[in-house]
Amino acid sequence: MAGAVGGRGALRRVVVTGWGLATPLGVGVERTWARLLAGESGIRAIDRFDVADLPSRIAGLLPEGAHADGGFDADEWVPPKDQRKMDRFAMYALCAAQQALEDADWQPATQHARERTGVLIGSGIGGLPALAEGALTLEHKGARRISPFFIPSALVNLAAGQVGIRHGLLGPTHGVATACASGAHAIGDAARMVMLGDADVMVAGGTEGAVSRLGIAGFCAARALSTGFNDTPQAASRPWDAARDGFVIGEGSGIVVLEEYEHARARGARIHAEVLGYGLSGDGYHIAAPPEDGSGARRAMRAALAWAGVAPEEVDYVNAHATSTPLGDLVELRALCEIFGGHATRGGEGGLSVSSTKSAMGHLLGAAGAVEAIVCMLALRDQIVPPTLNLAEPPAEFVGMDFVPGVARRRTVRTALSNSFGFGGTNAALLFGAVND
Repeated sequence: MAGAVGGRGALRRVVVTGWGLATPLGVGVERTWARLLAGESGIRAIDRFDVADLPSRIAGLLPEGAHADGGFDADEWVPPKDQRKMDRFAMYALCAAQQALEDADWQPATQHARERTGVLIGSGIGGLPALAEGALTLEHKGARRISPFFIPSALVNLAAGQVGIRHGLLGPTHGVATACASGAHAIGDAARMVMLGDADVMVAGGTEGAVSRLGIAGFCAARALSTGFNDTPQAASRPWDAARDGFVIGEGSGIVVLEEYEHARARGARIHAEVLGYGLSGDGYHIAAPPEDGSGARRAMRAALAWAGVAPEEVDYVNAHATSTPLGDLVELRALCEIFGGHATRGGEGGLSVSSTKSAMGHLLGAAGAVEAIVCMLALRDQIVPPTLNLAEPPAEFVGMDFVPGVARRRTVRTALSNSFGFGGTNAALLFGAVND
């Protein structure tokens, strides 16, 4: 990132040297990416618990099975004796963090290296299934049957805590809970810690495991979830499409290793991308609905571009927040048009491509921003943008915008922007680019 803070001079550059994913498309970065580019969907009917009385009965669920086959098996990532100490969101974080650290080839061995490596992982809800189960245990079996691990299994910051404990990391250890912007805020805030010298390396991202009867019932009561596609799950998440009727809840984790540029170079690390900009803002408007002019989203994007010193026409791809809700999808498009002007409606090569990969995975809540940040970096690496699925009838008022409908497309990608917005009017935008020495 270019710029200075408080007269302290130029900030240290921050690069991404490792990444890990556990998503409804599979465990592993390359598996998720391959299926995403192939236009496959990870959304299916829920079979983990009874959904007969729930209005929404579908979700983006991690496939089960062995890692080698793309599935998630908790025993591969967390010793069975430790699984009772944590809820699913923390196990997903351990899975993605281990991948990221292995990919970065970073396992700090000295006291100094461990003290200079921190963890910052966000979650929108944390251990919601554990909370629901604990409440039922208390009601039906009494206080003496509550597990001593009940509270720590559910706390949002325990995703970061468990990763730090597992890998012996002694730097800043922090958790972010900003609803659906948590993963993006975690990466942006961790990048700032590296820029300002609080750490040389940060393990950062988001995780979520809130697919449960209580979670779905709650979001349905708020009229947020899709309910019209229970018989055709893969058609349910349809950002910008005229038939969209709400988001599809998903689960998983995305974790990156952020590293100070010179530190990465000195150890010969492979660099995936550079964090160029980070912007955040508040709507100050409503607990769930964004202002119709998209002003909050616009200010977050503008701040990310300004920090990076990047002009709007230099951005080639936006991974949109677009969750498939009637109002939110259009609000974000208005903000994009305001920021990018004619560049947004030129479409395709030479213009802006905008897609929503939630169409393939569902909305991973607090993990979404981190997963989608990795998608942006993969688009930079391979010079290809992933598609928006289920977009049969795009909004007529945004003629000329390239939503990458149905099929991935090769194109020049110099910089990529990822948007994340959350309940309470909290917004984050992350800008990534290739490393230019």
